[in-house]
Amino acid sequence: MKKFAILLALPLIAVACGGSDTPTVDTAAIQAGKAIFNSMGCVACHGETGMGDGAAAAALNPKPRQYSDATWQDSVTDEQIKKVILEGGAANGLSPLMPPNPGLKDKADDLDKVVTYIRSLKK
Repeated sequence: MKKFAILLALPLIAVACGGSDTPTVDTAAIQAGKAIFNSMGCVACHGETGMGDGAAAAALNPKPRQYSDATWQDSVTDEQIKKVILEGGAANGLSPLMPPNPGLKDKADDLDKVVTYIRSLKK
């Protein structure tokens, strides 16, 4: 019976000690990133939920990236996302219609928040 009780307690101990594999969600960073994303105009093409269905998306070819796509999310690093945000699509072999955002180059915290927001859109 003691072994059973210990086995049941191990997951609780691991969580209490920070041993959980579940990432913590920084809702403040997500909300701040969303505000920056919206203020930069990204939402016009990528949409409110990251589906690539913003108001301007209908007229675009190729269509905007779907940030909700888990396969895409798993295939890119945060650094790659930052590079595209800063340099734009054309500089990264993507749509030349995606403008660069060089104003974030010296605002690493804001750039991190935008990436956090984009990551939060994964389905």
